[in-house]
Amino acid sequence: MNEFRIKGLSCAGCAQRIEDEIKQLDHGEEATLSYNSGKLKVSPDISMPEVNRILKSDGAYISEQLNKLAESHDHVNEDHIHNGHSHGEHDHAHEHGNGNKMLKLLIASGIIYVAAIFLDGVLPNWSVIILYLSATVISGYTTFFRGLKNLAKLKFNIDTLMTIALVGAVAIGEWKEATLVAILFGLNELLEGYGMEKARRSMETLLQVAPKEAIRLENGQESIVPISTLQVGDLVKIKPGEKIPSDGVVLEGKSSVNEAAITGESLPIEKETGEPVFGGSINNEGLLIVKIEKAYNDSSLAKILHLVQEAQETKTPTELFINKFAKYYTPLIMIVAALVIVVPPLFFQASWITWLYQGLSVLIVGCPCALILSSPIAIVSGITRNARNGILVKGGVFLEQLGKIDTLAFDKTGTLTKGEPHVAQLEIYDEERFLTVAGAIEKSSSHPLAKAIMKELTDRNIAAPDPDEIETITGRGIKAKVNGQSYWLGNEKSIGHITITEPIQRQIDLFKEDGLTLVLVADELQVLGIFGIADEIREESKTVIASLHRLGIKNTVMLTGDHQKTAEKVASAVGVTTFHGGLLPEDKVHHIKELSSKGIVAMIGDGINDAPALASAQLGIAMGKGTDSAIETADIVLMQDHLGKLPAAIAVAKRVNRIIRFNIIVALGLKIIALLLTIPGWLTLWIAILSDMGATIFVTLVSLTILIEGKKEKI
Repeated sequence: MNEFRIKGLSCAGCAQRIEDEIKQLDHGEEATLSYNSGKLKVSPDISMPEVNRILKSDGAYISEQLNKLAESHDHVNEDHIHNGHSHGEHDHAHEHGNGNKMLKLLIASGIIYVAAIFLDGVLPNWSVIILYLSATVISGYTTFFRGLKNLAKLKFNIDTLMTIALVGAVAIGEWKEATLVAILFGLNELLEGYGMEKARRSMETLLQVAPKEAIRLENGQESIVPISTLQVGDLVKIKPGEKIPSDGVVLEGKSSVNEAAITGESLPIEKETGEPVFGGSINNEGLLIVKIEKAYNDSSLAKILHLVQEAQETKTPTELFINKFAKYYTPLIMIVAALVIVVPPLFFQASWITWLYQGLSVLIVGCPCALILSSPIAIVSGITRNARNGILVKGGVFLEQLGKIDTLAFDKTGTLTKGEPHVAQLEIYDEERFLTVAGAIEKSSSHPLAKAIMKELTDRNIAAPDPDEIETITGRGIKAKVNGQSYWLGNEKSIGHITITEPIQRQIDLFKEDGLTLVLVADELQVLGIFGIADEIREESKTVIASLHRLGIKNTVMLTGDHQKTAEKVASAVGVTTFHGGLLPEDKVHHIKELSSKGIVAMIGDGINDAPALASAQLGIAMGKGTDSAIETADIVLMQDHLGKLPAAIAVAKRVNRIIRFNIIVALGLKIIALLLTIPGWLTLWIAILSDMGATIFVTLVSLTILIEGKKEKI
């Protein structure tokens, strides 16, 4: 399938109509046009001039070709396609020009309309009618011709309703109100288009973080190249203030880097030789030489941007229901309008003209604009808002689901904890030798427990000598000589050569009860001290769990493979409602399925070893900070390496769901009130169009408030 970016879509109904017409073309059966993203997908075999004709008839146009057409097929008219990368400024200017043209037409018709009102009774009646007709034609001719075309095909949508209403109003001599209907409907379409474009442009601004060029170093020579030409192993130079072109590792230099484009974190991260960097992040002050480890298309940023774009395409259950409802709603309104026109005159001897007028008003009330628009702007705004904060939601359906969860299951290691061992407790029996001997033995080791011990020594400013000899004893620990004396470091088995006294054994048992991993240090005669090592709990975990409970998440459950004592300690520290320890991956799946039978469950893990549990939950959330596996496995990815922004993401999702429900109530409520006015015969054409336009403007503005980040989400 070939993909194109479409500009000028003024309403969801327009997008659906264009899609339906393209599907009627040869090879057009699989065509799709998303109003949310403005993306058209068509077969390479389709006639692009015909597609352009359909688009132009609705004031839409192709602004960008997202993948190249096969050479053997028709090429799209160059007036409508700008090959290569996005020409955002041109698109914006074109879109702005279309909008300005429509606005000028509406202003012109408005001036003529006001002039006709003031000149009514001054000029001859026929000349005033010409003024009204001119204003109607200027503002409503596109709708009128689209409606006639649909009427000829017995296709009933918003344009058909408006066309029938306009013809009917003119037929009974209601020139003033017919003109007002045309002007207000044109204004309604303009504002509706502006609303969705605002949401789309907010998304496009988010997507513009990708750098365009890079300084490549080759044989000591610098050259500026497009990032698409960078290959794995290339060296690039990043000056202060420049964007890092793709994922890589720092070879030279030291600087702080702003990773907000990837993780949503506003605070800079210090980077030096050997540390990874992400494409799209900004180098703040130092000069960096980076070795590229991924071509741009395989980078974290490219995948994020692709997934964010794709996220706009999916329709939520609410949207699908609304679209289905609107499909039957419009014909139903036409039947109701026909009954309003016919029943009073036939059975109650009422005036045909009066009730024809009421019936035409009912047709306008029946326009489903506000109803159809109640969801998409809110969804796109919610996805954009979360993406800005480093929360990648892969579709509207997942955003809606996120706002409905009542149970959140957590993996422990790397999620509630850092996944990095640290020294939690110390028991020292020989102040002089314990820490220095431990440092001497562990300083050259890359084992995670050794790193934890060395971090503790660094924090205590302990300098460790080099060992004379060192020997690893598999499954037990290490034997070494330090300053000519023999020492042992490791688990209990490593010190089998000495007798453990009762006080030391009691301390060992206490450490075990606390779920700590033991590292003992001994000489030939006695134990010098014990390290109690644990996986460090993330600082924010307790606060996050408390925030989730305040948000209405009833159950927070920790699932871990660690033994029960460790699980109990971590669960108590972070405040989850329940926990289960000693679990294999299949056990986690079993618990997730059991929880899912009682409510809507989300599972959060690291996206690798928790994949089965993530897949089993109604919603899988992965912690990744850009890792490929996290991005690919879950429905939602936290691009940070912590849980800090999870409550805010859920708060945004809940807000989106609330706004959609509110929008639906407002859209239907105003229509019901307007329809009830037909009972006493009070409904007028201008009240009808104002009720529809008012609802459309209202739901648009309310939906756009999701993008406002002026104050913190209420959690």
